[in-house]
Amino acid sequence: MSDSIEQTESFLGEATDDAFRRSWAAWHQARLRATLSPLGLASLAATHWLTNEPTPYDGVPGVWSATRDGVRGVADELTGSAVLQDGEPYATVGGDGVTLRSGQEIAWGDKRLRYFERDGVLAVRLIDPDAPTRSAVRDILAFEPDENWVFEADFTPADADHRFRNEAIDGHVAEEHPAGTVSFDLNGEAVSLTVTGGPRGFSAVLADGTSGSETYRFRFLRIDAPGADGRVRVDFNRLYLPPCAFSDFYVCPLPPAGNRLTTPIRAGEKNLDLVEQPA
Repeated sequence: MSDSIEQTESFLGEATDDAFRRSWAAWHQARLRATLSPLGLASLAATHWLTNEPTPYDGVPGVWSATRDGVRGVADELTGSAVLQDGEPYATVGGDGVTLRSGQEIAWGDKRLRYFERDGVLAVRLIDPDAPTRSAVRDILAFEPDENWVFEADFTPADADHRFRNEAIDGHVAEEHPAGTVSFDLNGEAVSLTVTGGPRGFSAVLADGTSGSETYRFRFLRIDAPGADGRVRVDFNRLYLPPCAFSDFYVCPLPPAGNRLTTPIRAGEKNLDLVEQPA
């Protein structure tokens, strides 16, 4: 009888582990599509910060400016091009130009000219499938999935007036309201991650004992919204590279002080696997 129970438990354990690995593999493939596809993260070729004065910028046709209504572009080359709203056809560019708003972009051949805003400052972004940043990437290196890197944690909402210093990789600093903290024991290190987000889930920016050596200098993590008991599941196998790992034209936030951990987290994405360049 005991042998039968042990065999059943072993089978169930293998089945659970297999399902865990399949789920992670599907996530990894989705990440590859999102980052390395022709219009993926690695295809960002420029972020041009705009002024009120119509100005030409490298790589994009015409002149561009920041207006009260949005990102304004005027270029004969764009006339008749499709304007997309959240990826769906919305309008066409007229001969007198176009004004892009949040979620909008222009389909310029196989490229995209995209609206971008940070703290009220507007930019036009160029997404180019032929960007060197995309052609240089072969794969995303990652640790093997391991259920030992999954933790149960407690979520504590932040006070309504609480703010933290959110510094971006380009030095820009903003005060942001966190959703709260996610607290747990990480192999002997007491962790209390500052997270942002809302009812649908949270995001954390963190560094750990592998950052800058075995892995990129910091990584991102999504965490599902808590259950009724305030508990959340932290799966470090889903740590992923920030957009700025793929292109210098992103303005990723850096980890806040409490999210800089000492424990090495050998889980999730490590770094980019780059194509060897000829000597």
